[in-house]
Amino acid sequence: MSVSVPKTRITEGLPYPLGATWDGLGVNFALFSANATKVELCLFDATGETELERIELPEFTDEVWHGYLPDARPPTVYGYRVHGPYEPENGHRFNPNKLLLDPYAKGHVGQLTWGPEVFGYQLETEDDLTFDERDSAKLMPKCRVTDPAFTWGRDQSPRVPWERTIFYETHVRGFTKLHPAVPEELRGTFAGLAVKEVVDYLRALGVTSVELLPIHSFINDSLLLDKGLTNYWGYNTIGFFAPDLRYSASNSTGEFKAMVAHLHAAHIEVILDVVYNHTAEGNERGPTLSYKGIDNASYYRLIPDQRRYYINDTGTGNTVNLSHPRVLQMVTDSLRYWVQEMHVDGFRFDLATILGREPDGFDEGGGFLDSCRQDPVLSSVKLIAEPWDIGPGGYQVGQFPPGWAEWNDRFRDTTRAFWKGDEGEASKLAACLSASADLFNKRGRKPWASVNFITAHDGFTLNDTVSYDDKHNEANGEDNRDGHSDNRSWNHGVEGPTDDPEIIELRERQKRNMLATLLLAQGTPMLLAGDEFGRTQGGNNNAYAQDNEISWVNWDVSPEGRALVEFTRRLIRIRQNYPILNRARFFTGEYNEELGVKDVSWINATGEEMKPEDWDDGMMRCFGMMMDGRAQATGIRRPGTAETLLWVLNAHHDVVEFTMPECAGIRHWSLLFDTNAPEARNESFDVGDTYEVTGRSTVLFRLRV
Repeated sequence: MSVSVPKTRITEGLPYPLGATWDGLGVNFALFSANATKVELCLFDATGETELERIELPEFTDEVWHGYLPDARPPTVYGYRVHGPYEPENGHRFNPNKLLLDPYAKGHVGQLTWGPEVFGYQLETEDDLTFDERDSAKLMPKCRVTDPAFTWGRDQSPRVPWERTIFYETHVRGFTKLHPAVPEELRGTFAGLAVKEVVDYLRALGVTSVELLPIHSFINDSLLLDKGLTNYWGYNTIGFFAPDLRYSASNSTGEFKAMVAHLHAAHIEVILDVVYNHTAEGNERGPTLSYKGIDNASYYRLIPDQRRYYINDTGTGNTVNLSHPRVLQMVTDSLRYWVQEMHVDGFRFDLATILGREPDGFDEGGGFLDSCRQDPVLSSVKLIAEPWDIGPGGYQVGQFPPGWAEWNDRFRDTTRAFWKGDEGEASKLAACLSASADLFNKRGRKPWASVNFITAHDGFTLNDTVSYDDKHNEANGEDNRDGHSDNRSWNHGVEGPTDDPEIIELRERQKRNMLATLLLAQGTPMLLAGDEFGRTQGGNNNAYAQDNEISWVNWDVSPEGRALVEFTRRLIRIRQNYPILNRARFFTGEYNEELGVKDVSWINATGEEMKPEDWDDGMMRCFGMMMDGRAQATGIRRPGTAETLLWVLNAHHDVVEFTMPECAGIRHWSLLFDTNAPEARNESFDVGDTYEVTGRSTVLFRLRV
C-alpha cells in the first residue's frame, strides 16, 4: 500500500512521553528505536481492518522517532512499520512489511490471527534468514489511542499494612465465569469482578488484597490453538500498558478502573501478576509482532557471539533486556502507569530473578531492582517477586533487596510434606511458621517479606493436594508429561473422588490443617481462589491451557465446602484479631528476664521446651509453638500484642496426649479451635492438664489469666 500525505499535516512533535498521547487537540506519537532507518505511522479505520494511510514520523531525537498529528484523537486506531536492516546474524530483524504494535499502546483492537504473514522470515524455509515480503496487517491486532479521562471520585488506595495483608490469587475470567450473581454478559470480565455480590463475598471472607493473574494484553499460542486449547493463564504478554480485551465487556480502560474503584471501596487492594521477563514473540523462529521488528537488538538479550539467537532464561524463547536503559524505562513506565493512572496497589513479578539478572548474573543491586527501590511511586506499593527462573543461578529465594516480598515455595513444600506425614519435617516447619527467618531476617527485612502459600495457580488446588497422589493433566494434550511430578500430595487411600466417609472426613480435616498452617504462620499468607471451599481441577496441576470448567471456579458449593468457607473466615478473623500472629518483627526466642517469658517457645508433648534431641528425631510429628506477646518491649509493642497463644500441630496418625505447658502468669488455657472438632471452642484447661490432640489435626489455645 502506498499513501502520500501532505508534509504540512504532521509536525515534529516531542520525543516524550513515549507512546500515543492525546492532549485534547491532537496526538503526539513517539517510538524508541536506536537502529531503525525510518518509521511509518499507519492509521486504520475504527475496526482495524482497513489501512487508511501511512505517515512517516518526521523527527529522530535521542533515538526516539516522533511526530504530532493535530487531527488525531481517541479512539484513533494505529500501528507502525519500521524500516532498517534485516540482518539476524547481527541481531537486526527489521521488516516494514510487518505491522507492529506500539510497546506503549494503552489499548488494543482485535486479536492476532496466526499465518505465515506474521513472521519476519519465510516460514516455509528451514531457517530465519530469508526475508519475507508478505504484509501482516490483516492478521494483526492494532493499537488504539485512549482517553485517560475517568471520574475516580473519592477513590483511595486501601494501603493495607503489610502485617495485615492476606493475598487472594484469582483469575478475572475464571472467578466470575460461573458466578450466579454475575449477569451473563459480564461474566469473565472486569465488570463481572466489580459486581456487588462478588465484592461482598471477598470482603466477608476477610482477604485484603486480590492478586489477579496477568491481565496485560497477551497472545494465544498457535500450538495451543491447533489443539483446540488456549493460553488461559495469560503469561504471554505483548502489551505492557494495555488491558486484555478478553476481560472487557465494554472494550474500554474505564471498565478496569471501575473495577479497581469498587474493590477499593470495599477496602480491598488490587495486585497485578505481571510478566516483564519475556514477550510473546518467542525465539528466532517466532513471529514479528512488536519489539522484534522495532529494535530486536535493544529489546532482547541475545547470545553475545551469536546474535541471531536469544538467551532463553525464561523457557519461552526470549528474555527481555532490562540492562538496556530504554527497555528498563519501558518497564518502569508501565509500572508507574498502572499505579498512577489505573490505581493498582502492587505487583507480583513472574520469574523475577530475570528482572535482577545482569550480564554477569543475578544482582540484588541490578538496574531494575534499584530503579524500583528509589522510585517514589514504585517504592510505595507492594512488590512481590517470584524469585526463580531456569537460568544460571535462578533460584534466589531470600536474596531480593529490602522493600521486596517473595513467594516462599519452601513453605508450600514443607507444609504439604509435614501434613502428609513425611519424616524429619517438624523442624523445617517450625522455621516456616516463623516466616523463614533464616532466609529473610537480614538488612532490616520484616516477616511479611515471606509470602507463604500452599497452593497457587501453578499446581494442585488444596482439594486436589489431599485427593491425588499423581497429576492428571491428560486434557492438556501432552500425554500427562507436563506439570510437576513432585507434588508432595496424598490421596489418603483413593485416587480422586470417593464416597468413603472416613477418607472424606480425613481429607476435610487435612484441608483445615493446611489452611490453619497458612493463616496462622508468621509472614504474608496467600490463599488460592476456591481453596476456601475445596475447589477441584480434577487432578490437573498445570491448567494453563484450560479455559473451561477445569479452571473456572464452580460456585455450586457442597455442604462440606460451605463449612470450610466458614472455617476459613474464622481463621482470618483470628489472625487479624490476634496481632501476635502477624508480628512486625521476627521472633528471637530470647528470654525476657523482667517478665520471665520468651516471645516464642517450642514445646514437646510433655509440656516441656523442645530439646535438640527432640528436633533431631525424624519420627517426631507433634509439637507446640507458644507465642507470648509480653516478651516484646512495651515501647515498640503494637496495640493488642500482649496476648499469649499456644499452637499445637500433630501430623502423627494417632492421638497424642499433649500436656498444657506452664507460662509466667498463666493458670488456664482456653480452646480457640480444633481442626478435628471445628465447632468446639472456649473449653478451659489448667496448666498440667493433658489435651488429646487427634491424629492429623491442629489446635489453638489462648491464655486465661
